Amino acid sequence: MAKMTMADVAREAGVSKSTVSQYLNGRYEYMSSNTKDKIAAAIQALDYRPNVLARSLKQKRTFTIGVIVANMLHQFSLEICRGIESYCREQGISVILCNTDEDEAREREDLELLRSKQVDGVIAFPSGQLTPLYQKLVQEGFPLVFVDRKLEGVQVSRVVVDNEQAAYKATEHLIHTGHQHIAMLTAPLSISTRVERVHGYTRAMEELLPQITPMILSDEVKQLRHTLSTWAQQKQLPTAIIAGNDLVLLEVLAFLKEYQLQIPQDMALIVFDNIPFAELLTPTLSTIVQPSHDMGRQAAEMLLASISAQSTQQEQPAIQEKQFNCTLMIRESSAQPMNIQ
Repeated sequence: MAKMTMADVAREAGVSKSTVSQYLNGRYEYMSSNTKDKIAAAIQALDYRPNVLARSLKQKRTFTIGVIVANMLHQFSLEICRGIESYCREQGISVILCNTDEDEAREREDLELLRSKQVDGVIAFPSGQLTPLYQKLVQEGFPLVFVDRKLEGVQVSRVVVDNEQAAYKATEHLIHTGHQHIAMLTAPLSISTRVERVHGYTRAMEELLPQITPMILSDEVKQLRHTLSTWAQQKQLPTAIIAGNDLVLLEVLAFLKEYQLQIPQDMALIVFDNIPFAELLTPTLSTIVQPSHDMGRQAAEMLLASISAQSTQQEQPAIQEKQFNCTLMIRESSAQPMNIQ
């Protein structure tokens, strides 16, 4: 059976070839719903598959974007990627995901790989170590959007949350509950997100408990449990912990199990990230919820707007920062411990 062409679809639908082309490229502005239905029916009846390569060559676009993810073990990162993919799917855009595991060399390799595959643009969770490379991409006019993180000196649109305010609110809640010795646990302060959260925690402690020294533990995730054990042996444990993300949470839970400490009787707990099992735990887990899916869709929308402007030789959209608010979900794990009167 001969391969179906756009002309065959046009003949089957009773429309012009240019109308079919407009349909395939998502240009429906002057197309009636009846015409769209006829073209869709013709495509299905003929089992027509558009020639993506020919389309790319003609429009000088691959209709593919790349996403540089810092660590796909995080539920937060996965939800952002789902948001990106869902928006791109609606727009007929394919997505290539690259996971760097916070490794600078892998991030560089992945950026080079995506450029070699001629992607139309990139959404990145930047590691914080490749500022010159991202600056070069911006200078070349390559469409680029950051999500979750910022890089000083790289002028691109970005989608973030108000990390400082979220950490402040979590600390404030614990203080109002009766805690004084509150610790902030996070991975190394190599990216803007973690720095902002520590700033929010520190500001709350200084404003609301100026007499208490903040307890900040920043280290490789696998080292956090060891430091907590040292604190326990020195009888310097806090009564409450704010965990910087879900991987930090796992280390905290492992430590608490090892030392047979109960939540919240011995240790109150709040964690950043959208933990899917938060309400299934006993006790239920207090979380700082980030609108990750919406963040992903927003990042994709920003990037595709930049790509569209470039491909049609229009003026680029103004650089913007879309900042979402977090929601503190108070559950049983952040209650007052029994040893606080």
